[in-house]
Amino acid sequence: MRHILTIRYGVLKNTSDFFAAFNSLKKGDPVIIRSSRGVEFGEVITKVKEIDDADPIENFGEVLRKATPDDKEKQKKITDEMIPVEFKFCQKKIKEHKLLMKLASVEHLFGTKKIIFYFLANGRVDFRELVKDLAKEYQARIEMKQIGVRDEARLLADYEHCGRELCCRSFLKNLEPVTMKMAKNQKATLDPSKISGRCGRLMCCLRYEDKVYEDLKHVLPKKGSIVKTAKGVGEVINYDVLQQQVTIEMENKNKIHVSVKDIIDKVREPLRQKEPMCDKPCEKDCSLE
Repeated sequence: MRHILTIRYGVLKNTSDFFAAFNSLKKGDPVIIRSSRGVEFGEVITKVKEIDDADPIENFGEVLRKATPDDKEKQKKITDEMIPVEFKFCQKKIKEHKLLMKLASVEHLFGTKKIIFYFLANGRVDFRELVKDLAKEYQARIEMKQIGVRDEARLLADYEHCGRELCCRSFLKNLEPVTMKMAKNQKATLDPSKISGRCGRLMCCLRYEDKVYEDLKHVLPKKGSIVKTAKGVGEVINYDVLQQQVTIEMENKNKIHVSVKDIIDKVREPLRQKEPMCDKPCEKDCSLE
């Protein structure tokens, strides 16, 4: 059996599984790991898992050891002393070279002479001279990484509207696309301030219950359907997906709210709107009316 631990590491709060040659580590322990990027400082976020030796494996990294007091002191020095200086120096050089880019964060890997500079830009940026200046100053391998607004929020923001730490910082491994259709399925309002996250894009959590909403929505009659209830026949004009209730306008124009279970029969589907024969606005006496 092999021991597997999930580790959070890096400024982007990456989470990945790592092999561990020992099972004495517990959730919350600081560790030194070897990832695809090099030797890094991380934190255990799950209990030890065991997998069979015959199980297929992905590109797992390796947990080298539990972080020692010296390791913690070194990481603190990198975070508190080295990175702020590197950030200011890079900003200075960006201004000198008049580059159209915004520096977002700096990551100095724990065990290697490698520094990653995260930046935002609207298009491609020729930062070759900037990289030369940085490499000369720090005698390190320099990597410039362009990010988007979602990654910027992941780097700089802390808490969401709900009061919890951002999902992208705490547990999300990949930032999957979120569509407006998901928002329409779940929200009574499409007010951007209520459905947008700290990055200004649609909130990632809209994905979590989307399938539930889709499944529940299929049970409900469509708007415009003519349905029969114990109180008579009427047209569905609205519905509440979670409550599984529909609003029906009766033949006498009264509106009633009933459970989907109280619908006896569906008389007909909504009538399709007649598609226009041209894309020009209609005028008086138009032959296509």
